[in-house]
Amino acid sequence: MTTGLKKYLGGDLIIWTVVFMLSLYSLLAVYSTSGILIFRNPGISSTYYITKHALFLTGGLVLIYITHLIPYRYFSRLAQLMLIIAVPLLLVTLFFGEDINKASRWLEIPVIGMTFQTSDFAKLALVMYVARVLSQEQENIRDFYRAFLPVIFPVGIVCVLILPEDLSTTLILFMTCVVLMFVGRIRTRYLLVLFLAGIFLISTYVTIVILTEKETRVGTWKNRIESYFDKNTENYQVEQAKIAIASGGLFGKFPGNSTQRNFIPHPYSDFIYAVIIEEYGLLLGAIPIMLMYLILLYRAGVMLRKSTRAFPAFLAVGLTLGLVLQAMVHMAVAVNLFPVTGQPLPLISMGGTSMMFTCISLGMILSVSKGLKEQEGHIEPEQE
Repeated sequence: MTTGLKKYLGGDLIIWTVVFMLSLYSLLAVYSTSGILIFRNPGISSTYYITKHALFLTGGLVLIYITHLIPYRYFSRLAQLMLIIAVPLLLVTLFFGEDINKASRWLEIPVIGMTFQTSDFAKLALVMYVARVLSQEQENIRDFYRAFLPVIFPVGIVCVLILPEDLSTTLILFMTCVVLMFVGRIRTRYLLVLFLAGIFLISTYVTIVILTEKETRVGTWKNRIESYFDKNTENYQVEQAKIAIASGGLFGKFPGNSTQRNFIPHPYSDFIYAVIIEEYGLLLGAIPIMLMYLILLYRAGVMLRKSTRAFPAFLAVGLTLGLVLQAMVHMAVAVNLFPVTGQPLPLISMGGTSMMFTCISLGMILSVSKGLKEQEGHIEPEQE
């Protein structure tokens, strides 16, 4: 059976196993939590949301498979084009985006009537571009003008465009790029200046908005942070998540028996980890899921160590780091270690755009591991 899988599934079988396990958790968790959506929309079939999610998940797995068949060298060539497309998309979204849940992060696709979260596309494009520039400038990597500036300009532009509507995504993307630059041997003092500049930029933006008293997402950020640090103020979302986690115990209430899914806002996306813990417990839900994301990060580290080429190594590390940081932020919010954000759990939470680009990222990571296996088998791939 393993031989048959190796024939059709190229790349790291451990990563494929993690993908299938997370997909299984996703199906079970969304099936359990989507009932609240059916309750809010009584005219919809009881199987509508789980069927829709299953189709998205199946399409995502197909995307992973197709993407992993593409030689990784083509992703380097695509990076520039994708970044050129991403910046105008972010601009259009910022000024004309669809307002959902008090945030303008989506563009509507008129032909099919669906919404598209442009920041997910921009995240993927930026990480690909940073990996490309770092790999091309390894001989001049210590040079401020040759290596650092060509990276920091696109990072700054994309993060600034995402910031007004999505602080948590901006911070995750920014940290991903900083760590990727550190792995790529950019001088530490440059990264320190960049980090301080990022803090200054965000602080300046928040201060200006507060002083001008404009109605923006800053008010939401301020309330969430104040609520997090003020222990005398109860945050409804956090309190319900705490109840779910506490009632789950070691082994949970078993699949489909969650009670807090009826009280937690967005239990199928922003707080799905809390519901999983309630139903599967610490031993069957919380720890295995966390370990699976850490395994992904470990396998990316293995690829970094084995790779003889810079671009695939940086691409695998950057994409994996972005997914794992997002997962850790989601889990930290669920257990009240971080203030509330709207980060979905990669490959588990219900969602269209997020699921699609998560799967493309995983396909690219598997493409890199597939290329490394070809090198180990003395099948020399074409030049990048």
